[in-house]
Amino acid sequence: MEAVGVESKGSHGDAADPVSKKDHRTSWGCAFILVNNCFQSAAYFGLSTNLVNYLKVQLHSGSKAAANSVTNWQGTSGIAPLAAAFLANSFLRRYWTITLFLLVSVAGYGVVTASAWAALESAVFYAGLYLVGLGGALQPVMASFGADQFDVESDDDEERGRQSSFFNWFYLSLTVGSLVGGTVLVWVQSAHGWRLGYGIPALLSVVAVALFLAGTGAYGRHQPPGGSPLTRIAQVVVAAARKCDVETPTDAALLHERDGDDGMSAILGSRRLAHTNQFRFLDKAAVETAGDKARPASPWRLCTVTQVEELKCLLRLLPVWACGIIFAAAYTQVCTTFILQGDTLDPRIGSFRVPAAVLTVFDTPSVMLWVPLYDRAIVPLARRLTSHHRGFTQLTRMGVGFVILTVAMLTAGMLEVARRRVLARNGTYSGMDGAAYVPLSIFWQVPQYVVLGAAEVGRWSSSTTKHQTPCGASARGSPVRLSRWATTRARRSCPSW
Repeated sequence: MEAVGVESKGSHGDAADPVSKKDHRTSWGCAFILVNNCFQSAAYFGLSTNLVNYLKVQLHSGSKAAANSVTNWQGTSGIAPLAAAFLANSFLRRYWTITLFLLVSVAGYGVVTASAWAALESAVFYAGLYLVGLGGALQPVMASFGADQFDVESDDDEERGRQSSFFNWFYLSLTVGSLVGGTVLVWVQSAHGWRLGYGIPALLSVVAVALFLAGTGAYGRHQPPGGSPLTRIAQVVVAAARKCDVETPTDAALLHERDGDDGMSAILGSRRLAHTNQFRFLDKAAVETAGDKARPASPWRLCTVTQVEELKCLLRLLPVWACGIIFAAAYTQVCTTFILQGDTLDPRIGSFRVPAAVLTVFDTPSVMLWVPLYDRAIVPLARRLTSHHRGFTQLTRMGVGFVILTVAMLTAGMLEVARRRVLARNGTYSGMDGAAYVPLSIFWQVPQYVVLGAAEVGRWSSSTTKHQTPCGASARGSPVRLSRWATTRARRSCPSW
């Protein structure tokens, strides 16, 4: 299927087209992207939220093995966006990358659903599950593709405002989808079985593909591949290593950079970055030697200052990313140990039974509550105490988030202590579904989800740091996902699970 109506980013199409017509086209294109994102989100969270129970009930995994499988899958899924970004930036345009990964996702949901219906081998289910994880790598590319639809290079404040509004709507569509997947679809799985519970996400993924392809004609701006940030990083490292014995000039103006007064760098669509004095050994990659002048230019021997500064930006962010690993290691408990804990608690509200996985949605309204509370109450108070225009620095805010995260984990631990005491004192009762429950309400889990939402608001400062950096490269989620395997190893070393 050919992408019709394609224009490179920076071109404005037919000059005779009225501005209102172009805006109308952009609005339709963004609408298709947002609805697609909502359906994809609902399908993904419908599959992942209650996954630990599927592995435990249907595939007969133990609690520890099921939790390990979920964290391994989440870790692999978190690194997969690197592959999608590499393809989009180096070979395929974002449109074709999204289409490819959407189809991979549909195939994954189909295999998972077939496994649930026909009780196939567990290897088949895991194959489909990892295809879903790979297909989910498209979300960052989808967000960038939506941003491409706005002509922000024209320095139009209104256009920049519309792009900012798009990101708000993109996050909202993700939130709505996650709420539907984490409540309605989890309830379907609990009340009507896994066949229907996994069949609906498969159907939603098909609808998502159809919606994205239906909007092809409305996508008016397509950014051509500009090269992978990973490749540029490797080029800087190789070039600097080759010139390890070359002296770096004290005058940064002597370093290699693209000529021109337009402020643009050699990286397509990116502006030049100013030289900084940190990590000076990397500047060797931008030193032009006599050998460089005598042979055709090679990015593996000579890099621009902007390219070097791009790597410096990433190095400065490493401490923030390392802190993110700690947060993610705790946050991954939401879809594993929190749910396993809730499975043993009393789920009744009158005659209605609340699935343990449904309680994960309390994290979302908690975030929605804490964000305005932080902006309207906490920041003004902190501004008076610290004289900082934002109330807290970004690192302070992130540190507060870690303190709150500790409180959330302590809250969950205190509930576990109480659960064990009630179990030792009163034993269990048999529910209508035949399962054994501790006579302690499942809603005692709500506080730990609410506190966790407050911690997530603090974590956003690391995301803000990433968005404010002038780097052309972004891989925020990938180092964080390494915590999934660390969590797995910790569980394997704990025989009490």
